[in-house]
Parts: sequence; structure tokens; C-alpha cells
Amino acid sequence: MLANITVITDNLDYLLVGRAAQGEPGGVLLSLLMTVGAGLLAFPGGILLACCAWRFPGWPRRVLFIWAELIRGIPLIFVIFWLWFLLPWLTGSNLPGAVTVTLALAWFTSASVMYSTLAALNALPSGQYEAALSSGFSSAGILRLVLLPQALRNAIPSYIGLLIALLKDTSLAFIVNVPELTTVAGQVNNRVQVYPTALFIFTGLVYYLLCSLLELAIKRWQRRPLLPAN
Repeated sequence: MLANITVITDNLDYLLVGRAAQGEPGGVLLSLLMTVGAGLLAFPGGILLACCAWRFPGWPRRVLFIWAELIRGIPLIFVIFWLWFLLPWLTGSNLPGAVTVTLALAWFTSASVMYSTLAALNALPSGQYEAALSSGFSSAGILRLVLLPQALRNAIPSYIGLLIALLKDTSLAFIVNVPELTTVAGQVNNRVQVYPTALFIFTGLVYYLLCSLLELAIKRWQRRPLLPAN
């Protein structure tokens, strides 16, 4: 039992931050960085796409739906592979692996964000749109000032699930040898070649702890008291 713990404590720095001191973050740190980076791209992008689908119900919405269904119907690991080989061809240079995976995660997640946001918009009472329209608001103004703030608040539970899934999906970066938590755990296991159960139980517990803390933080933020009006 003591040896099981020792293999983790002896490699704890590497599991948590990788080679961050040499400018190469890894482990838990890189998993979190990719989650934040992908989230900052996927959520605003998905919300913008949902607004376009709501605002333009003709062929633009159909095109967006086809794109979203295509992305959601393909395993994420394929999207990572596609961008891994496609981006160097498009850019003429090799992007860092973590950047490629972050872009793949953002692209994949933005489709789900679009659907969740559009569903929240469509769930609002139609009378709100008609009342705002009769008050002189433009369609864009109604969306931005009246409907979207309500829809975003209603979609928060869905967003929490997507963000947690995004954090867990960073583990797929191991397939292109990006040194996030799952990859470095595998590297440690291959190096010491003992106690793989301890290493991967530890890895699973770290993911569980991160996801639980993320959910708790968002729920506490939702319950924060509103500032009194001046």
C-alpha cells in the first residue's frame, strides 16, 4: 500500500504541472489550460451561432444545423485527428499539439452550445417578442436586450454539463501525445512499470475532483447575492 502511494508522491509534480519549469506545462495544469482555452472559444462562438440561427430562419439556419449535426455525429477523437493533419496543411506550419487539441475541442463543443442556446431561446414565451416588437425594438435589439439574457440564464445547467464534459474530453489528447493528465499518467506508468492501478485511480480521482469543484464553483456563483441598486 505504501509503495502505491509512493509512486504517486514521487511523480506528483510531473502529474500536476508537467515540465512547466522548462516552459512546457503538462498534467493537470495543461488539462485546465486546454479546458479554459476551448471554453473561451466554444461558448461565445456557439452562442453567436445560435443567435444567427434564431435571427435568420431560412437557409442560414439549415446550413448551421447541417454543420452542427455533422460535428455532433462524429466521434471527437476523429475531429482531433482531422485538425492534427489538416491545420499544418492549411497554415503551412506545425501548431503546438495542445493548441490543435484545444481548437478541436472548441469546434466540437460549439455545436452543442449552439443547440442548447437555441433551445433556451425557443423556450421563451413568444409574447415577449411580440411585446418588444410593438414597443419599437428591432429584431436584433429584442434578441440582444430581451431574449438572450433570459435564455443564457436558463441554459446555465446545460452549460455546466458541457463544460464538465469539455474538461473530461481533454483526456483524448493522449491520442496525439499531448502531455495532459492522462498522457503523463501513462508516461509515468510506462517508466516505472509498477502499480498502474494506483496511478490511474489517482488520475480518475483528480478528474472527479476537478469536475466537482467546477460544478460547485458555478453553482455558488449562481447563488451569489445581487448588488443593491443605487
